[in-house]
Amino acid sequence: MWQALYQELGPHGLEIVTVALDTEGLEAVQPWVEAARPTHPSLIDRAHLLDEVFGIVNVPSGIWINEEGMIVRPPETAYPANPDYGHRQIPPDASPREIAQITAVRKLRIEAETYVSAVRDWVELGTESQFALSAEEVLERSRPRPVEEAEAAAHFELGQ
Repeated sequence: MWQALYQELGPHGLEIVTVALDTEGLEAVQPWVEAARPTHPSLIDRAHLLDEVFGIVNVPSGIWINEEGMIVRPPETAYPANPDYGHRQIPPDASPREIAQITAVRKLRIEAETYVSAVRDWVELGTESQFALSAEEVLERSRPRPVEEAEAAAHFELGQ
């Protein structure tokens, strides 16, 4: 999915780097990378350092970094295309937990085109894009995470 956006906007200066956050490493990630066939860098973060450094709590997430290395959009939900899991059927043998998960996922409303349009705008207009945030706006959106998220991160780290 990111590959198509990279092919479209790469010639206009957009660089995309995808990072799989997976403690299982290459073995778990390789089938997904091979299916995507990216021509942009695709990395694996086994230690979840991006979570720690940038406060990523959901995937897919995107961080926009300009040519000067400054973050112009901190981590946010970033879908390059609408996922198809909203129509997922509940298998007859699904456990109560699986039923709850599928039901919850069906309620998600993803507006990928809105995100992709913002990326296109930024590539075209750069700092003049309404979607490129000032340093102050980036800081405001990057406030410390709530105690619950910090505790969850600590539990994850202890489990490693």
